Amino acid sequence: MPHYGKLDVMPREITGSKGAKALRKEGKVPAVYYFHGQENINLAIDRKALLKALHSGHHIYEINLNGKQQFVMVKDLQFHPVTDEIIHADLLRVRRSEKITISVPIEFKGEAAGVKAGGVFMQNLTFLEVNCFPTDVPDCITVDVSGLEINHSLTVADIPVPEGLEIITPGELTLVSVQPPKVTIEPEEVEAEVEAGAEEEQAVETSAAARDSAEESSE
Repeated sequence: MPHYGKLDVMPREITGSKGAKALRKEGKVPAVYYFHGQENINLAIDRKALLKALHSGHHIYEINLNGKQQFVMVKDLQFHPVTDEIIHADLLRVRRSEKITISVPIEFKGEAAGVKAGGVFMQNLTFLEVNCFPTDVPDCITVDVSGLEINHSLTVADIPVPEGLEIITPGELTLVSVQPPKVTIEPEEVEAEVEAGAEEEQAVETSAAARDSAEESSE
């Protein structure tokens, strides 16, 4: 599987909110291509093609821009507040000879020993920030949790770093842990505790009343 996918883009001459609205009616997403030291280029991407690319597992995409092959990463996406449809995309050019910082999803392997013993699996992070060359960006970072016991955890620093990657996420952050199982109290137990508490309270009140009566008699 190549380390990058392909994404078809087309020039966009009409800008502004009206132009963007017209594009969306045609099933296209307005986009901007940018790279430091160069002027931004307005583009349009077919919405279905963009969604397919985003779900392909790739992080770097090859595009054809003015007859030249370029490589980009999706730096930012804007969504409609009601429909959640993508309404704008920012494409950042990357060079295969220059390292980039990018978020890579975490994938867990195996079933934790603590979970088999009844513990609760708690995932604290879903992505890791890594620094690497565009051609070395992995689809995911796999973490083996099969040896994780109850009351134990793994931090970012515990993860074996794949060759060619530098993990930027702070090493002290907890990645995953296994917590003790929650104790379930049956309704009958709760009722018994309430009754026991009521009886104890009544006994205290009775004792206090008897003491007050004895004091009054002695006076």
